[in-house]
Amino acid sequence: MAKGIMIIVEQRNLQVRKVSLELLSEARKIADQTGESVVAVVLGQGIDELAPTLAASGADKVIVIDDAKLAEYSTGAYTSVLNKIIRKEEPQAVLLGNTAAGKDLAPRLAQRLGIGLASDCTGMEIDSANFLTFKRPIYAGKAFAHLTSNVRPIMATIRPNTFPVTPPDAARQAEVVKEVADIDAADLTAILKEVAIAASKRPELTEANIIVSGGRGMKGPENYSILEDLADVIGAAVGASRAAVDSGWKEHKYQVGQTGKTVAPTLYIACGISGAIQHLAGMGSSKFIVAINKDPEANIFNVADYGIVGDLFEVVPLLTEEFKKLVNE
Repeated sequence: MAKGIMIIVEQRNLQVRKVSLELLSEARKIADQTGESVVAVVLGQGIDELAPTLAASGADKVIVIDDAKLAEYSTGAYTSVLNKIIRKEEPQAVLLGNTAAGKDLAPRLAQRLGIGLASDCTGMEIDSANFLTFKRPIYAGKAFAHLTSNVRPIMATIRPNTFPVTPPDAARQAEVVKEVADIDAADLTAILKEVAIAASKRPELTEANIIVSGGRGMKGPENYSILEDLADVIGAAVGASRAAVDSGWKEHKYQVGQTGKTVAPTLYIACGISGAIQHLAGMGSSKFIVAINKDPEANIFNVADYGIVGDLFEVVPLLTEEFKKLVNE
């Protein structure tokens, strides 16, 4: 009989990604309500040291799959290994972060297991029948669908920054199980040779708690420096609207919106962004939205918690100076 909530943990350079800690924290709360267990599965090379972190974050059981072939994420290898682990463990639910890797891996796993997938969810709870129910935005965020399934396991990817991370409990202990990486040869059709990661002192866009984004109102790529100055003072990531990316002012990896990245920071500062529905679909889940635009009729003000009608080239530098004063106090 299916039992337990399984978290597929993402790690990078032996650091557990924040979204995985969010999932462990929320799964722990739900498990405490329902009497279920929380199982964390981590893949990679030299990852034994991550087990105490996962236990402290809420896992009752940590499955470690350590193999050189899993050192870097590989679609085929990870799908092959996790398909067998999930069938062996028979969990009630399998949760992954809605990251680049999660969005690549989850549908392949769902197909192998013959189950459905609730993708890009922004909430989960227990219904009256003690089933996990997931909430996901539809129609560019204009409505929400509530999804569940009678088939087990139920699988979902969860948008980063959806849940708070519970402080780790160093006294928590977990059963640690080491499994062999059983990879089917047919799944190794592609071999990852190298991963090139651009160095940046700013947080990754989808996991950032604060994002400063610029749109068409930036007037050119050279003006993004004023947003970068503000971002560096407040520890934010820098984003861009589709209009700015299409104009060649920023690379696509910075694009927030329906055809870019979906984000849910605590604070989203939109500078010179009109508020097209495609952009709102990517940042509408932000806890607080601050809009800076010289057009008082801009649609972005309809979703903003705070709005500043003014020239961003005057307002943003003033904000930067004021935040510097607060940081230096």
